[in-house]
Amino acid sequence: MADFARSDHPGVAAQLARLEALSPGGDRLGLERITALLHRLGDPQDHLPPVFHVAGTNGKGSTCAFLRAALEAAGHRVHVFTSPHLVRFNERIRLAGRLIEDEALAALLEEILDASDDIAPSFFEATAAAAFLAFARIPADALVLEVGMGGRLDATNVVERPAVTGIAALGLDHQQWLGTTLTEIAVEKAGIAKPGIPLVTLAQPGAAAAQLREVAALRNAPLLRRGREWHSALAGDRLHYSDAQGSLDLPLPALPGPHQADNAALAVAMLRHQDAVSISDAALARAMTEVRWPARLQRLRPGPLIGTRDAWLDGGHNAQAAELLARSIAPLAAGRPIHLVVGALTTKDAAGLLAPFRGVVEQVHAIGFDHPLAMTAADLAATATALGLPAEPGHDLQAAIANVPPTAALLIAGSLYLAGEVLALNDEVPD
Repeated sequence: MADFARSDHPGVAAQLARLEALSPGGDRLGLERITALLHRLGDPQDHLPPVFHVAGTNGKGSTCAFLRAALEAAGHRVHVFTSPHLVRFNERIRLAGRLIEDEALAALLEEILDASDDIAPSFFEATAAAAFLAFARIPADALVLEVGMGGRLDATNVVERPAVTGIAALGLDHQQWLGTTLTEIAVEKAGIAKPGIPLVTLAQPGAAAAQLREVAALRNAPLLRRGREWHSALAGDRLHYSDAQGSLDLPLPALPGPHQADNAALAVAMLRHQDAVSISDAALARAMTEVRWPARLQRLRPGPLIGTRDAWLDGGHNAQAAELLARSIAPLAAGRPIHLVVGALTTKDAAGLLAPFRGVVEQVHAIGFDHPLAMTAADLAATATALGLPAEPGHDLQAAIANVPPTAALLIAGSLYLAGEVLALNDEVPD
C-alpha cells in the first residue's frame, strides 16, 4: 500500500500506482535502499541548501512550520519536506516556498521509479528520493527536513552535514519499529545527531534524556537542551526565550494550544544555534504570528462539511498527543459542551487516544473513514464505552457531525487520514 496516496492529476496518479506496484507493503527502516537509489541519481542529498533536520514523536511537524515561517520572514527561499500529506501528495514537497506542481511531480516520480526497479524502495524512500532530487535542482536558501519515522534509520538521515538538528517531544508511537520504551525510542530519534553539528532538544523524561546525552556524546554532537543551554517560558501573552546569546520577548504562537509554545521555542533555539543562514530577531517574532500548520488544533472555516458551527480539527493519533489536545480544547470551547468525532487506525492505541477525554467531552461520535486500516465505528465506540465515555457509532463523518448539537463545540480528531478527508470535504485543501 503506497501510503494511501491519490491524485486527481492523471500523470501523478499513474506514477503513484506504479510506485504501489513496485514497493512492498508497510513501512521499512534502513538506509541501504535509499542510499543505493540516491547514488544512481547522482547523490542529490550531497547538494542541498543548509538543512534543518527535525525528529520527534509529537510536534516535529509544527516545529518545521515555525522554522519555515521564520526563515521566510527573514526573506529566505525555503524548501520543505514533511509527511504525511493531508489531501494532496504535493503537500510533502515544497520548493522555494510553493508546493510542487503536478507536472513537475509526475516527471520527478517517473525519473525516480525508472531508477528503482531492482531496489524496490518503500513508498517513503521513493518520496524522499524525489524530494532530494528536486531540492538539489531548484535553488533555495534553506531546507526544512522532517524525519518520517524514528531518525537513525529514517530515509532522511542520509544527509550527512545538516546545519542543525532538533528533537521535539518524545512519546510512544510506532513501537513495532522503534521500541516499546521511551528509552529505546530516544536512541532512534537521537540517531540524527552528527559530529560537530548542534543537536537541539526539548526537555525530555529522565531515562530518555540520558540516552540523548549518551548518543550525542558518542557522535560528538554539541547538545543544547531546553532547561540547560536554553530556556523558554510563557509569561502572560508573551513567550520569553533565553540562551547564551541573550533574551527574546516574542508574541505567543498563532497555533493554538500551550504545547505550541514549546515547538516554537525549539525552532527558535535551532535557528539561534546554527550559523549557515542569517535570521533576525524581528523574523523570529513575525514567525510566531504568521505560522500556519493545518490539522493541528485548526479552527475550521465555515464550509460545506461543518456549516457555520464552531469546529476544530486535529490529527494527533497517540496518547501523548491526545493528552495535549484534551487540555487545549477546553479553553477554546469557552464553557460549551464538547462533542468529539473520532476515527483511528487499527495500528494505533485507541484506548490511549480516547482516555484523556474522560471528563472533557460530553459525547464521543465514533466513525470509520476511507482507509483500509481504519478501525470500525462499532469497535471504536466500544473502546470508548469501556473507558466510561458516552459514545455512539456513527454511520459516516457527515452523519456524525449532523448529530452534534449546533450549540456544542465540535472537535474532529484521531487520524491524519481522517483530517485530510475533513479538509477536502470542507473545501480547505492546504496550499
